[in-house]
Amino acid sequence: MVGANEVGGLECERKPLAEVVGDCVQRWFQDAYKEARKGDVANQVLVAQMFFSGYGTPKNEYKGKQWMDRASRFRSSALKVGMKRPGYNASDSDSDDANDDANQ
Repeated sequence: MVGANEVGGLECERKPLAEVVGDCVQRWFQDAYKEARKGDVANQVLVAQMFFSGYGTPKNEYKGKQWMDRASRFRSSALKVGMKRPGYNASDSDSDDANDDANQ
């Protein structure tokens, strides 16, 4: 019988969940960055959001602004979502804005 830490009789080292998630987030940033450099506007917005929040990459508001400026040349709605969490789209509900206003 194969134990909980074995796969096909080979011992497996388990990684902490935070490390696995961190690796996934970094790969997500790298994939989005690659597509953004090719001109994909949706990924340009995503990369800007990730730079602004430090999600998957070190926080860098200057680079975030550069990517948001690039994306807004083709999609003016990009400016509305620049400071939102990564993955937030202009077509998403603006209920976050109402919640932010209520919390201030």
